[in-house]
Amino acid sequence: MAETLFIADIHLDERHPALIEAFQTFLTRRVKYSAGLYILGDLFEFWHGDDENNLVYLEILRSLKNITSNGVPIYFIRGNRDFLVGKGFAQQTGCQLLDDEVVINLNKINILLMHGDNLCTDDLAYQKWKKWRLKPHNQYIQKFYLMLPLFVRRFVSRQVRQKSRQETQKKSREIMDVSQQTVEEIMQKYQVTHLIHGHTHRPNHHKFKLNQDVAHRFVLDAWYERGNALIFNGQDFHLEYF
Repeated sequence: MAETLFIADIHLDERHPALIEAFQTFLTRRVKYSAGLYILGDLFEFWHGDDENNLVYLEILRSLKNITSNGVPIYFIRGNRDFLVGKGFAQQTGCQLLDDEVVINLNKINILLMHGDNLCTDDLAYQKWKKWRLKPHNQYIQKFYLMLPLFVRRFVSRQVRQKSRQETQKKSREIMDVSQQTVEEIMQKYQVTHLIHGHTHRPNHHKFKLNQDVAHRFVLDAWYERGNALIFNGQDFHLEYF
Protein backbone atom coordinates (compact mmCIF):
# COMPACT_ATOMS: atom_id res chain seq x y z
CA MET A 1 0.00 0.00 0.00
CA ALA A 2 1.38 3.40 -1.00
CA GLU A 3 2.14 5.80 1.81
CA THR A 4 -0.04 8.77 2.76
CA LEU A 5 1.94 11.82 3.88
CA PHE A 6 1.06 14.64 6.29
CA ILE A 7 3.03 17.88 6.71
CA ALA A 8 2.50 21.31 8.27
CA ASP A 9 4.36 24.50 9.12
CA ILE A 10 6.85 24.45 6.27
CA HIS A 11 6.90 28.28 6.25
CA LEU A 12 8.35 28.59 2.76
CA ASP A 13 10.10 31.92 2.37
CA GLU A 14 12.14 33.28 -0.53
CA ARG A 15 14.77 34.37 2.00
CA HIS A 16 15.51 30.71 2.76
CA PRO A 17 16.38 28.99 -0.54
CA ALA A 18 17.64 25.82 1.18
CA LEU A 19 14.20 25.30 2.69
CA ILE A 20 12.55 25.74 -0.70
CA GLU A 21 15.00 23.29 -2.27
CA ALA A 22 14.24 20.74 0.47
CA PHE A 23 10.52 21.06 -0.16
CA GLN A 24 10.95 20.68 -3.92
CA THR A 25 13.06 17.55 -3.34
CA PHE A 26 10.38 16.18 -1.02
CA LEU A 27 7.78 16.61 -3.76
CA THR A 28 9.79 14.86 -6.45
CA ARG A 29 11.27 12.06 -4.34
CA ARG A 30 8.45 11.20 -1.92
CA VAL A 31 5.13 12.81 -2.78
CA LYS A 32 5.35 11.80 -6.45
CA TYR A 33 5.25 8.12 -5.45
CA SER A 34 2.76 8.41 -2.58
CA ALA A 35 -0.97 7.81 -2.25
CA GLY A 36 -1.46 11.48 -1.43
CA LEU A 37 -0.25 14.47 0.57
CA TYR A 38 -2.11 16.45 3.22
CA ILE A 39 -0.74 19.94 3.91
CA LEU A 40 -2.15 21.05 7.26
CA GLY A 41 -1.51 24.78 7.03
CA ASP A 42 1.32 27.31 6.96
CA LEU A 43 2.90 26.07 3.77
CA PHE A 44 4.13 29.65 3.33
CA GLU A 45 5.59 32.06 5.84
CA PHE A 46 2.83 34.37 4.64
CA TRP A 47 0.51 34.14 1.64
CA HIS A 48 -0.43 37.58 0.39
CA GLY A 49 -3.15 36.49 -2.03
CA ASP A 50 -3.69 34.33 -5.09
CA ASP A 51 -2.31 37.09 -7.32
CA GLU A 52 1.16 36.44 -5.85
CA ASN A 53 3.76 37.04 -8.58
CA ASN A 54 6.97 36.18 -6.74
CA LEU A 55 8.90 33.94 -9.15
CA VAL A 56 10.08 31.65 -6.34
CA TYR A 57 6.55 31.06 -5.12
CA LEU A 58 5.24 30.60 -8.65
CA GLU A 59 7.80 27.84 -9.16
CA ILE A 60 6.45 26.12 -6.04
CA LEU A 61 2.92 26.33 -7.43
CA ARG A 62 4.09 24.76 -10.69
CA SER A 63 5.77 21.94 -8.77
CA LEU A 64 2.54 21.23 -6.88
CA LYS A 65 0.63 21.25 -10.16
CA ASN A 66 3.09 18.79 -11.65
CA ILE A 67 2.37 16.35 -8.83
CA THR A 68 -1.42 16.64 -8.99
CA SER A 69 -1.39 16.45 -12.81
CA ASN A 70 0.28 13.06 -12.47
CA GLY A 71 -2.60 11.71 -10.43
CA VAL A 72 -1.31 12.21 -6.86
CA PRO A 73 -3.88 14.16 -4.82
CA ILE A 74 -2.75 17.01 -2.59
CA TYR A 75 -5.14 18.32 0.06
CA PHE A 76 -4.72 21.70 1.72
CA ILE A 77 -6.00 23.06 5.03
CA ARG A 78 -5.34 26.75 5.53
CA GLY A 79 -3.18 27.82 8.48
CA ASN A 80 -2.87 31.10 10.32
CA ARG A 81 -0.12 32.24 7.91
CA ASP A 82 -1.86 31.29 4.67
CA PHE A 83 -5.54 31.82 5.45
CA LEU A 84 -5.78 33.96 2.28
CA VAL A 85 -5.23 30.92 0.07
CA GLY A 86 -8.25 30.72 -2.23
CA LYS A 87 -9.72 29.30 -5.41
CA GLY A 88 -6.98 30.83 -7.55
CA PHE A 89 -4.34 28.89 -5.65
CA ALA A 90 -6.38 25.70 -6.02
CA GLN A 91 -6.71 26.21 -9.76
CA GLN A 92 -3.01 26.90 -10.21
CA THR A 93 -1.86 23.90 -8.17
CA GLY A 94 -4.62 21.33 -8.49
CA CYS A 95 -4.71 21.12 -4.69
CA GLN A 96 -8.06 20.39 -3.07
CA LEU A 97 -8.93 22.92 -0.37
CA LEU A 98 -10.43 21.41 2.78
CA ASP A 99 -12.40 22.91 5.65
CA ASP A 100 -10.58 23.97 8.82
CA GLU A 101 -11.67 20.69 10.46
CA VAL A 102 -12.17 17.56 8.38
CA VAL A 103 -12.45 13.84 9.05
CA ILE A 104 -10.90 11.41 6.57
CA ASN A 105 -10.90 7.62 6.54
CA LEU A 106 -7.72 5.68 5.85
CA ASN A 107 -7.88 1.90 6.01
CA LYS A 108 -11.02 2.06 8.19
CA ILE A 109 -9.47 4.58 10.61
CA ASN A 110 -11.35 7.87 11.02
CA ILE A 111 -8.82 10.68 11.42
CA LEU A 112 -9.54 14.30 12.30
CA LEU A 113 -7.26 16.78 10.51
CA MET A 114 -6.76 20.46 11.29
CA HIS A 115 -4.04 23.10 11.42
CA GLY A 116 -4.24 23.10 15.20
CA ASP A 117 -4.47 26.76 16.19
CA ASN A 118 -8.10 26.36 17.28
CA LEU A 119 -6.90 23.89 19.94
CA CYS A 120 -4.83 26.57 21.70
CA THR A 121 -7.80 27.93 23.61
CA ASP A 122 -5.69 29.13 26.55
CA ASP A 123 -4.19 31.77 24.27
CA LEU A 124 -7.13 34.12 24.63
CA ALA A 125 -5.61 36.99 22.66
CA TYR A 126 -4.97 34.80 19.63
CA GLN A 127 -8.41 33.16 19.76
CA LYS A 128 -10.03 36.60 19.93
CA TRP A 129 -8.12 37.68 16.83
CA LYS A 130 -9.01 34.48 14.96
CA LYS A 131 -12.70 34.75 15.87
CA TRP A 132 -12.74 38.34 14.63
CA ARG A 133 -11.07 37.34 11.37
CA LEU A 134 -13.54 34.52 10.70
CA LYS A 135 -16.72 36.50 11.37
CA PRO A 136 -18.91 36.58 8.24
CA HIS A 137 -18.85 40.37 7.85
CA ASN A 138 -15.06 40.31 7.94
CA GLN A 139 -15.02 38.34 4.69
CA TYR A 140 -15.75 41.69 3.07
CA ILE A 141 -12.72 43.15 4.84
CA GLN A 142 -10.62 40.33 3.38
CA LYS A 143 -11.98 41.08 -0.09
CA PHE A 144 -11.12 44.76 0.36
CA TYR A 145 -7.66 43.85 1.63
CA LEU A 146 -7.02 41.67 -1.42
CA MET A 147 -7.89 44.64 -3.62
CA LEU A 148 -4.92 46.54 -2.22
CA PRO A 149 -1.73 46.57 -4.32
CA LEU A 150 0.47 43.54 -3.70
CA PHE A 151 3.38 45.66 -2.43
CA VAL A 152 1.08 47.17 0.22
CA ARG A 153 -0.03 43.72 1.39
CA ARG A 154 3.58 42.59 1.60
CA PHE A 155 4.39 45.60 3.77
CA VAL A 156 1.42 44.89 6.03
CA SER A 157 2.42 41.23 6.40
CA ARG A 158 5.94 42.22 7.49
CA GLN A 159 4.46 44.44 10.17
CA VAL A 160 2.07 41.72 11.30
CA ARG A 161 4.86 39.13 11.55
CA GLN A 162 7.06 41.50 13.52
CA LYS A 163 4.26 42.23 15.98
CA SER A 164 3.44 38.51 16.20
CA ARG A 165 7.05 37.69 17.12
CA GLN A 166 7.00 40.35 19.83
CA GLU A 167 3.74 39.06 21.28
CA THR A 168 4.94 35.44 21.15
CA GLN A 169 8.03 36.29 23.21
CA LYS A 170 5.75 37.54 25.99
CA LYS A 171 3.70 34.34 26.20
CA SER A 172 4.56 31.18 28.08
CA ARG A 173 4.97 27.87 26.25
CA GLU A 174 1.99 26.49 28.16
CA ILE A 175 -0.37 29.19 26.93
CA MET A 176 0.68 28.66 23.30
CA ASP A 177 0.22 24.88 23.49
CA VAL A 178 -3.06 23.05 22.98
CA SER A 179 -5.63 22.61 25.70
CA GLN A 180 -6.11 18.93 26.51
CA GLN A 181 -9.72 19.62 27.42
CA THR A 182 -10.32 21.20 24.02
CA VAL A 183 -8.59 18.26 22.31
CA GLU A 184 -10.86 15.76 24.02
CA GLU A 185 -13.99 17.82 23.37
CA ILE A 186 -13.34 18.16 19.65
CA MET A 187 -12.40 14.50 19.25
CA GLN A 188 -15.62 13.51 20.99
CA LYS A 189 -17.54 15.92 18.76
CA TYR A 190 -16.28 14.16 15.64
CA GLN A 191 -16.26 10.71 17.28
CA VAL A 192 -12.65 9.93 16.37
CA THR A 193 -9.71 8.38 18.19
CA HIS A 194 -7.05 9.86 15.88
CA LEU A 195 -6.14 13.52 15.48
CA ILE A 196 -3.34 15.03 13.36
CA HIS A 197 -2.38 18.71 13.51
CA GLY A 198 0.51 21.15 13.39
CA HIS A 199 0.83 24.79 14.48
CA THR A 200 2.55 24.30 17.85
CA HIS A 201 5.88 23.07 16.39
CA ARG A 202 6.04 20.46 19.17
CA PRO A 203 6.24 17.09 17.40
CA ASN A 204 4.95 14.20 19.41
CA HIS A 205 2.64 11.20 19.53
CA HIS A 206 0.32 11.66 22.51
CA LYS A 207 -1.69 8.69 23.78
CA PHE A 208 -4.50 9.10 26.29
CA LYS A 209 -7.78 7.54 27.34
CA LEU A 210 -10.87 8.94 25.66
CA ASN A 211 -14.02 7.40 27.04
CA GLN A 212 -13.21 3.68 26.82
CA ASP A 213 -10.75 3.96 23.95
CA VAL A 214 -7.08 4.81 23.52
CA ALA A 215 -6.82 8.10 21.62
CA HIS A 216 -3.87 9.23 19.50
CA ARG A 217 -2.84 12.83 18.83
CA PHE A 218 -0.04 13.29 16.32
CA VAL A 219 1.67 16.70 16.28
CA LEU A 220 3.65 17.57 13.17
CA ASP A 221 6.98 19.35 13.34
CA ALA A 222 7.93 22.62 11.63
CA TRP A 223 10.53 22.63 8.87
CA TYR A 224 12.80 25.24 10.45
CA GLU A 225 15.60 22.76 11.18
CA ARG A 226 14.90 19.91 8.75
CA GLY A 227 12.16 18.47 6.60
CA ASN A 228 9.73 15.97 8.09
CA ALA A 229 6.44 14.23 7.46
CA LEU A 230 4.06 11.95 9.29
CA ILE A 231 3.81 8.74 7.29
CA PHE A 232 0.86 6.36 7.26
CA ASN A 233 1.76 3.05 5.59
CA GLY A 234 -1.68 1.50 5.84
CA GLN A 235 -1.17 0.12 9.33
CA ASP A 236 0.99 2.45 11.42
CA PHE A 237 1.98 6.09 11.72
CA HIS A 238 5.55 7.30 12.14
CA LEU A 239 7.25 10.70 11.94
CA GLU A 240 10.12 10.68 9.49
CA TYR A 241 12.86 13.31 9.18
CA PHE A 242 14.95 13.87 6.07
